[in-house]
Amino acid sequence: MPTMNLKGWMERDGVRLSPADVERMLGEGPETIARCGGEFLLEWGDCIARDIFGVMPGPVSPGTVRCSGREVARIAPNPPPCTLEEAIVTAVDLRSDEGVMAFSGGVDSGLVAGLAGLPCVTVGIEGSHDAAWAAKAARTMGLDLTIVSPTEDEVAEALARVVRVIPDPTNPVEASIAATMYFAAAWAGEQGHTRILAGQGADELFGGYARYLTSPDLAAELDRDFADLGRQGARDQAVAALHGAYLSMPYLDVRVVRAAQAIPARERVRGGVRKYPLRVVAERHIPPEIARAEKKAMQYGSGIWRIIQRLSRKNGYKKSVQGYLTEISRAEHDY
Repeated sequence: MPTMNLKGWMERDGVRLSPADVERMLGEGPETIARCGGEFLLEWGDCIARDIFGVMPGPVSPGTVRCSGREVARIAPNPPPCTLEEAIVTAVDLRSDEGVMAFSGGVDSGLVAGLAGLPCVTVGIEGSHDAAWAAKAARTMGLDLTIVSPTEDEVAEALARVVRVIPDPTNPVEASIAATMYFAAAWAGEQGHTRILAGQGADELFGGYARYLTSPDLAAELDRDFADLGRQGARDQAVAALHGAYLSMPYLDVRVVRAAQAIPARERVRGGVRKYPLRVVAERHIPPEIARAEKKAMQYGSGIWRIIQRLSRKNGYKKSVQGYLTEISRAEHDY
């Protein structure tokens, strides 16, 4: 058996697989891992495989098993059918043996944090919405929370590092999200953790964005946004990797995706309530005020966006954050 290298973790039908389990399966042929779930990049000999939704970064397409450059199988886990609540509980349980939780106090991260019971980290400058709300939510839930409050100089340093690695470094939204994620990943790395549980995917699966309330074709818009998660994941994982970590995403577990997408779009955004099915599940596990909470996007709620705007003005870009980011990117890429 060639030397095997597994980044991340694998499971089958809800049972975590040890490296020895995976080696035994591979001994029978690469197609034996086709039904495996998890978040993984698996390499052995001249073969490489990546999880179904491509949560773990890698050089092959999501859900692909390739040997000698040729696709030999597709990753297509098929766990037993379950309810949305069972799917989320299982997804979190599979991921919560190690790591930290990126916590904002909203329903997405709140439900995962409540189920996982892991140490939590929030990024928020002093006086920011996220810092205040996350602290209150953590007290209510009895969670162990650290609030990371970066200075202006630290945000400038973070921007200089993230523009080197994210796919669209001069896009203000992309760079500001990446800069916020940078501090959560840095804290996780300092604590010796490689896994950061996060709530990514919940908005796209359950209808979390405000624009969904007036969408002329909600089902199509949800599908388009779900398809864009790969691009977002590439950004976030590139930032986490700067600190030797990776993001783990329970809402992108195959069980959760399957259960969520079986719910009609009109039921996911219902009566003016976004993420309605998720909130129903959450109210059975966490305090109602957190299950019902509306949240700002992380770059705004954390106050990081305000610091980036201030840095832009200080560097002569009074009306163009993009101009400031372009300058940084050119300097970092030396062109």
